[in-house]
Amino acid sequence: MRNRYVDLIRFLAIVRVVVYHTTGWAFLTIAFPAMSVMFALAGSLMAASLDRSGNRAVGRRLRRLLPSLWLLAVFFVPAMLLTGLPVSWRLVFWIAPVADPPSNTWGALALSAIWYLRDYLWFVLASPLALWLFRRYPLPTLAAPYVLLAVVEFGFPTAPAVVGDFGLYFGAWLIGFAHHDGLLRRLSRRVLVPVAVALAGAGAAWFLTHPGPRGFDLNDIRLGNGLWSAGFTLLLLGLAPSGAAWVERNEIFSRAVTVLNRRALTIYLWHMPIVIGLTALMVRAGWRLHDFTGTTVRLLVVTTLVALAVGLFGWMEDVAARRPTALLPGAGPRRTTAAGPNRSANPRFDGHPLPIPAQRSGSGSGSGSGPGPGRSDGDSGRPGGDGGAGESGQAPDAGRSDRVQETGAVPVDRDPARR
Repeated sequence: MRNRYVDLIRFLAIVRVVVYHTTGWAFLTIAFPAMSVMFALAGSLMAASLDRSGNRAVGRRLRRLLPSLWLLAVFFVPAMLLTGLPVSWRLVFWIAPVADPPSNTWGALALSAIWYLRDYLWFVLASPLALWLFRRYPLPTLAAPYVLLAVVEFGFPTAPAVVGDFGLYFGAWLIGFAHHDGLLRRLSRRVLVPVAVALAGAGAAWFLTHPGPRGFDLNDIRLGNGLWSAGFTLLLLGLAPSGAAWVERNEIFSRAVTVLNRRALTIYLWHMPIVIGLTALMVRAGWRLHDFTGTTVRLLVVTTLVALAVGLFGWMEDVAARRPTALLPGAGPRRTTAAGPNRSANPRFDGHPLPIPAQRSGSGSGSGSGPGPGRSDGDSGRPGGDGGAGESGQAPDAGRSDRVQETGAVPVDRDPARR
């Protein structure tokens, strides 16, 4: 059953990612920490998949995630090899991105969003053990990533990127577990709200007193980002309404929400090459990037080209999900869930991972906020959702993006040290 509130959250996250990377507006990282929100939704969906399918959900989720990356690689890897990328065994990471795939100078910017798939892959692999630990020792398990974040920030700043990201984002993934198991809804608001406000307040105190090279852009302030995002996500999911049926009242808006959910991974992967390429062209043509005209033109052109990319490449998400391909999804009858999270103890998730979406870069990864991979695990036939980088929302089980580089106006989200 579709939960349009979850669909709406993912829709907002995807829009926020694209707008942020196009404009560089740092306040958006505070107003809506899309990366952590997307990882929380993906964690909730992953817990549901594990409950349905056991450890087989891991392989099925990766099947949903990787084909869109392979399609991207078909175009960009040969182009990078022809422009100076040396041939090496590390090219295998374009098949299974357990580490940052290799790239050349321009590819590192244009393909900076790959970090999200790398982190998502590791989080999926860790989920069977993490869910087992979470259900036996919920508070220590939930606290562990934030302890790791503090250790990395204060004692191990050269930690591998994946280790640092487990600290920054895996806590949000675990909050998704709590959402799926109904813990957040059962928690008294007299407890939930003060805890969330305390976390967000601590994060705000840190980032206000420790601004980064771009001011209060949370992609440069990892500890503040982690704490602020934890409080924000707890409130967003803990105080979630049972649904958002009003989304269906406007057919155009409802269709837009559905399309962006089903094509979140495509949007996430292809918007950065578009943003980087357009910015380079505008700089060469002498355009001002940050005035009203330049910003408006970039937003319009990026939106148009992303829509074109969805039409050209979005079908791969249908193939990966084993559902009928469609140029624009959501043409069939719409179904909503009125009862939301308490509707069923074993809901089906309709719709389209990534957390879309991303913000980061490494040796070819690093962008703003990310998505996640429609029908339940591996089934074919009607649309539905296994959840993941850009999957559409489903009601959770009630019973149980960084190096930051600037190219023109385009922030490539990651902390300056390594993203």
